[in-house]
Amino acid sequence: MATENYYETLGVGKKASAEDIRKAYKKLARKFHPDLNPGDKVAEDRFKKLQEAYNVLSDVKKRDIYDQYGFYSDNIPPGGAGGARTSPGMDFNGFDFGDFASAAGATGGAGGFSAQGGAGFRDLFEQFFRGQGTEGRPRGPAPQSGSDLEYALDIDFWQAIGGTQVRLAISRQDQCATCGGTGAAGGAETVCPQCHGSGTVEQAAGAMRFRMACSSCGGTGRLRNTCSVCRGDGRVLRQETVEVRIPPGARTGSRLRIAGKGNAGSAGAPAGDLYITTRVRPHPVFHREGDDIHLQLPVSVSEAGLGARIEVPTIDGKATLRIPPGTQNGQKLRMREKGVLNAKSASRGDQIVEVVLRAPDIRDEQVRDLLRKLGEADPHDPRQELWAKV
Repeated sequence: MATENYYETLGVGKKASAEDIRKAYKKLARKFHPDLNPGDKVAEDRFKKLQEAYNVLSDVKKRDIYDQYGFYSDNIPPGGAGGARTSPGMDFNGFDFGDFASAAGATGGAGGFSAQGGAGFRDLFEQFFRGQGTEGRPRGPAPQSGSDLEYALDIDFWQAIGGTQVRLAISRQDQCATCGGTGAAGGAETVCPQCHGSGTVEQAAGAMRFRMACSSCGGTGRLRNTCSVCRGDGRVLRQETVEVRIPPGARTGSRLRIAGKGNAGSAGAPAGDLYITTRVRPHPVFHREGDDIHLQLPVSVSEAGLGARIEVPTIDGKATLRIPPGTQNGQKLRMREKGVLNAKSASRGDQIVEVVLRAPDIRDEQVRDLLRKLGEADPHDPRQELWAKV
């Protein structure tokens, strides 16, 4: 039976540490996040698989179960299968359910179970592990932590530079206020007539017999009225507005975490977290690269040739820049500490000014006469070095 290799999905080895798994997930999640790849179905599917893999491998108990059985189910107790009756010494580790399903299909099935690529037997063994505690008592579904939420937030250039606080409307699963998260309505519980209160029923597959979770009561042994609001889930989808503080220096791809604002957990388990990924809209004048600000500055021929001191826009306002005599088109001048503040290093980047020469307006006869005189006074061929290299 083909199963998803969570380690390969995250690109880590089976002996990877929790920190290695976290870093690998964080890197790949940013790359394939649907908000950063709009309309890309492949990226969306990959992102879902990354979330599924990280959900299992980041949890110590879930990872132990996955490493032991090759797949994970919320219904497998940490101690393994306590409710099965098998021959002494029988061990299911390394057992190929796909081969067993194929053999069963060739003989018309076994014990009423069909063999469809091993899927039926996977369901069988997942149910086999479900519904029994370590002491054989019926139990309901295990509490499960809420999933994380990912949202993209568009901010403008100045909000990213100086930081800001915004209100973001999100949709999240919250605990049902009607039933308090239990999923049950009022009224007395009754004994399940299917399993007679044991929470399990017996089924057979060939020579093997299994105690499986009762499908009528979900393995609890009791029947109850479900909450009409959440339909027994204990959680409802609702809109919520959260305050998001964007720190100064944020850039496209910056990721913020708001603890406890993801989806609510089931059966009292903690909620997930909310992650905000920022996308900064471009500015018509300033272009950011890292902590540096880049700017193209128009300069006249006379200013570039003779030199000048001119006013230049910066993210702090106006500043004076010295243009050295003989400045060439495309030459870059550095303005120290006029870039973006880096909150981690407490230092600022620079502003890089690229000179763009502007030719004079030659519609005026006097200007044309001056340019002719300039050509006579400076007969140097600017293409001489170019032809020497050809």
